[in-house]
Amino acid sequence: MLSQTSETIHGHADVNDMYCSCERALRPDLHKTPLVVLSNNDGCVIAQTKDIKDLGIEMAQPWFEVEERARARGVVAFSSNYELYANFSNRFADTLREFTPRIEVYSIDECFLDLTGIKGDLNAYGQLIKQTVREWTTLPICIGIGHSKTLAKLANKVAKKRPQFQGVCDFTSMSRAELDTLLETVDVRSVWGVGHQYEARLAKLGVLNALRLKRASPKRVRDEFGVVLERTVRELNGESLLELTETVEPSKQVMSSRSFGERVTTLSGLTEAISMHAGIASARLREQGLYANAVHCFIQNSPFDKKPPYAPGLTVALPSPTNSTLKITNAALYILKKIYGPRVYYQKAGVMLLDLVPEQGRQLDMYGYSDDDSKSDALMKALDRINGRYGRSTLRVASEGIKPAWTMRRAFKSPNYTGNPSEFPTIGERFNL
Repeated sequence: MLSQTSETIHGHADVNDMYCSCERALRPDLHKTPLVVLSNNDGCVIAQTKDIKDLGIEMAQPWFEVEERARARGVVAFSSNYELYANFSNRFADTLREFTPRIEVYSIDECFLDLTGIKGDLNAYGQLIKQTVREWTTLPICIGIGHSKTLAKLANKVAKKRPQFQGVCDFTSMSRAELDTLLETVDVRSVWGVGHQYEARLAKLGVLNALRLKRASPKRVRDEFGVVLERTVRELNGESLLELTETVEPSKQVMSSRSFGERVTTLSGLTEAISMHAGIASARLREQGLYANAVHCFIQNSPFDKKPPYAPGLTVALPSPTNSTLKITNAALYILKKIYGPRVYYQKAGVMLLDLVPEQGRQLDMYGYSDDDSKSDALMKALDRINGRYGRSTLRVASEGIKPAWTMRRAFKSPNYTGNPSEFPTIGERFNL
């Protein structure tokens, strides 16, 4: 079927097993090996290849409970390597931009594409996109195509679960009868926006599959479930009500927080942690071209400690908006000294930047706090340029320390093959020379 009309057509591209696919990218020896990726501090399983389910290992299951059994069955575990995954995600999105002038990066592993006006066989076009992403990034993907974002996302799920589609499902090429027959075989919970609560309530009304939801009265759905599910029903009927969002809304806050690999009791240890989080949050702020008017800092012990909960936090307003790592770190450490309590086994700490404004929305102060902004901006640009090239911690404030003992456990972390030159594989390493 040729697509030669101006009727809206959306595509949805989704990476299969994103984290595990990234780990396999430069490890061809693992392409047939069952993999899991673990959460912070190597706590729980947060990603897994399909063959893992056959071993009885569930998502979110604590690793210590299944490690012995998994290792005996040949499972390879990786600590989460978010730097690597983000790099592959950017390459994935950049590849998709070669095929359409408009995409929406919806999450780290999925994008919506505007395919309106693309002439020719869209199924073949989807196969070309799929093949190109595989060749350029090594990532395996599936693609769904429909007249709305909801239909495109549902088509992707069909493509992923049904081998006969070979990774690409085009709802726009099907007749109404063919599409309805297929939707009748799709559980209603597979529809984007239908959560567990909606599913249970819909089941009581006999709406068990996507076709029944499509044929539901929009007015009745609105009266009983609200406008969100009504919009889903209309989208299932081919109305394109959800537009592609090419611009990312500015953040209202930026936070960096993490649990410690081992408990921290000293002010010096917390100083290192808070300095690190202040540096990470400041860098994220600059990436978005934003400035913070306030800094919030918190520390806390574990809720499972025998001692009473201790989780103080404090916010201070800055004299004028800033995105300087130095100024934000100084503010965060000032707060830390105010909230620190001795004889507490701290489990977590974090820094949050609040009341964010773009550069044109900054209001400078009258007391000299912003007088050195031009020098500070130049310094931060140099800092970001060097850390972007050689790794985040190449340049950092001295208060972060050299090699903190409290850092997050990542015993099984793979090298950052694509983002840190010092971790690039060499020929000698590859061939054991």
